Amino acid sequence: MAGKLDEKVAIVTGASSGIGEATAIALAAEGAQIVIAARRADRLDAVAKRIEAIGGKVLPIITDITDEAQVESLVQKTNAKLGQVDILVNNAGIGVLGTIDTGNPADWRQAFDVNVLGVLYATHAVLPLLKAQKSGHIVNISSVAGRTARAGVGVYNATKWGVNALSEALRQEVYKDNIRITIIEPGLVDTEFSDLISDPIAKQRSEERRKTITPLQSEDIANAIVYAVTQPQHVNVNEILIRPTSQDN
Repeated sequence: MAGKLDEKVAIVTGASSGIGEATAIALAAEGAQIVIAARRADRLDAVAKRIEAIGGKVLPIITDITDEAQVESLVQKTNAKLGQVDILVNNAGIGVLGTIDTGNPADWRQAFDVNVLGVLYATHAVLPLLKAQKSGHIVNISSVAGRTARAGVGVYNATKWGVNALSEALRQEVYKDNIRITIIEPGLVDTEFSDLISDPIAKQRSEERRKTITPLQSEDIANAIVYAVTQPQHVNVNEILIRPTSQDN
């Protein structure tokens, strides 16, 4: 298949569902060879079949983004099998909601392991390849929560503000190597986000809030990512903030 990303190789983390799945399919539709990474083998296989059904080339690799060695292996396997890496979409992430005083420190550690350290591991692993070829694009999925703090969202805010800060610092470090950095900041998206919230009160509030907003679809975010990575090389779309029309903050 041919498209704007013909002959490019893209790694998408957290690709077994939601935004990651939609992004992998959208990038494949533009001609990229896709490496999909996540922990759930059955879901990865299902996504791979969807990509193959549209004529795309896909390589599923089971990866725990919180395991530095597995992430390094993901990048090395990609390079060994496909010969290059052009795009990294750091999508894997989890939501931790709830007030600080009632929070579970184990949840906090997991949130930082996935949302911050996972981004760092993947970025650190892929940068030598991008620098050697003097090109590449890293897309980090942040959130509206990376811009606006709210009561009951403090830990998630902290992880996504961290992603934003890391992304801008990284941009300044690698622009001379012709590497582009983009942050995507979605508002409410119709994904499994609420299903993974362990705090029962925070989960109920999240579900009630969803009833008042017509959420974005994963494909809406995928389209924004495709827009960013298909711009001419001299154009670096640094940040895309995208909310549902009916979302206030």
